[in-house]
Amino acid sequence: MTFSKLAQYFEKLEVTSSRLALIDILAELFKSVDVSEISKVIYLISGRIAPFYEPLEIGMAEKSIAGAVAQAYGVARAEVLKEYGLVGDLGLIAKQLNLKSKIQESKLSVAFVFEILTKIAKTTGAGTVGKKQDLLAGLLQKVDPTSAKHLVRIPLSANRLGIGDPTVLDGLAKAKLGDKSNRKLLEAAYNKTSDLGLIAETLFKGGLKALSKMDVSLGRPIRSQLTERLPNAKKILEKFDGEVHTQQKFDGFRTQLHKDGDSVRIFSRNLEETTPMFPELVEGVRKQVKARTAILDAEALAFNPQSEEFLPFQETTKRRRKYNIKEMAVKLPLKAFVFDVMYLNGKSLTDLPLRARMEKLKKVIKGEKVLIAQPGEFVKSEDRIIELFDDAITKGLEGLVCKRPDSKYEAGARNFNWVKLKRHSAGELRDTIDCVILGYIFGRGKRSQFGAGSLLVGVYDSGKDEFVTISKIGTGLTDKEWKEIHRRADKIKVARRPARVNSLLTPSVWIEPKIVIEVLADEITRSPVHTAGKKGSEPGYALRFPRLVKFREADKKAEDSTTVKELIKMYSQQFKK
Repeated sequence: MTFSKLAQYFEKLEVTSSRLALIDILAELFKSVDVSEISKVIYLISGRIAPFYEPLEIGMAEKSIAGAVAQAYGVARAEVLKEYGLVGDLGLIAKQLNLKSKIQESKLSVAFVFEILTKIAKTTGAGTVGKKQDLLAGLLQKVDPTSAKHLVRIPLSANRLGIGDPTVLDGLAKAKLGDKSNRKLLEAAYNKTSDLGLIAETLFKGGLKALSKMDVSLGRPIRSQLTERLPNAKKILEKFDGEVHTQQKFDGFRTQLHKDGDSVRIFSRNLEETTPMFPELVEGVRKQVKARTAILDAEALAFNPQSEEFLPFQETTKRRRKYNIKEMAVKLPLKAFVFDVMYLNGKSLTDLPLRARMEKLKKVIKGEKVLIAQPGEFVKSEDRIIELFDDAITKGLEGLVCKRPDSKYEAGARNFNWVKLKRHSAGELRDTIDCVILGYIFGRGKRSQFGAGSLLVGVYDSGKDEFVTISKIGTGLTDKEWKEIHRRADKIKVARRPARVNSLLTPSVWIEPKIVIEVLADEITRSPVHTAGKKGSEPGYALRFPRLVKFREADKKAEDSTTVKELIKMYSQQFKK
């Protein structure tokens, strides 16, 4: 396939406002792709040249990419940057400049473009910036205007296609299995490997039989199992047939620890590799994990060695940085509370019952210097759950995670095998909600200087793979945070409503659903203007008096935000005593 043809498909996807239409276009695209190209096409759709967990980034800053555009089309970089400040899309600028060329359709293959982009990513040493710029400029001189537009967006990670992983899986299912209802078969393999390109290639080569054999492996993060909500200890005991496994709930970074001999890799909840950021965790795994190979699920928290206390999430987030790592590791050292083991000495443990996994967890971690095993406690009494919950709150923790004792580790699942029990807020609503920013409304008065005056936020409808609105938020942010949100949002703003956003409201500016925030509200109400849970003429759900608590986009993908299903359950439970 030529890159020009792929760019034409990107063009169709970008202007599509229907998710069903997106699936049809993707299915058509996948049918026309050769097996040797399919993984490359999948990665390029995501604006990448490797699965998300691989730290292979093209590594070009906006100014460098603007320099490549200027070099390719014989204009000054200052002119390109000036236009970029006005338009906000280097891809559109590249297209306009390219129109002066005589290339109507480029013959460059997807494989060739992918190879050059990979070469750019792997370029290191003296003169790296210039070498990368030369390579990208060389590509831009050989492509047509539409290809130039989408080529420039790839190193910016701003492809503006509005496509999530479930939509890609639906497209693959329709293209190769005849119906998107077969997505679940692909999703099971994806949850264990976190690599859409690998899933597509395996499906193309060996069909469902080959996919069914895919399993957990070292170096590929497993998609984290997630929790549901129940209102109290009594309900949890009833749900779990009289016995509950309890563990303390920490408010830190979800970290997945992979050990292969002395080699250690660490992955975040959203599948990003974070190994270089946390050297003390790497050493902790090497010294404390008594196994040749292992994959562990843990929560990392910042620790104050002077006061011997764990610090709030806002402090822990300061450890997510690429610079001054050693200095911060001394100032804000981390402890990792290990609460599950999914792989041990060459074997996947995901099909073992939780009780058996906890026995292995007790044996695999020695000492508590950095890693602290959390085998938890099996409980049959409501009073004991309440006692453990109160103890967790006294320690400044969020509460408990309660689990079904015989449950498997279900990668990527959110079900009632894991349930969180958290402290109540001051209002009637018993928990915070993770929302996704969908757009912003221009500010008035004092806020006009910030660009944004209020945020349109939503939650995730996992059944439909779309984001639905739940509230507008205008409180909880400082002046500095308003400026910061405007800066972040403008990097991912789009010209029209994204295809996976379902909204009756239209903000001043739409953005891609990527930024996750934690929101506290007094209660959940019914609202005819919001689309969360809205069915026909029935009103949707909304938040009353919402305020921002903190940003969560560093450790959560938008699809990991609160779901509509959870929201409806919270609505039904909020006034129960």
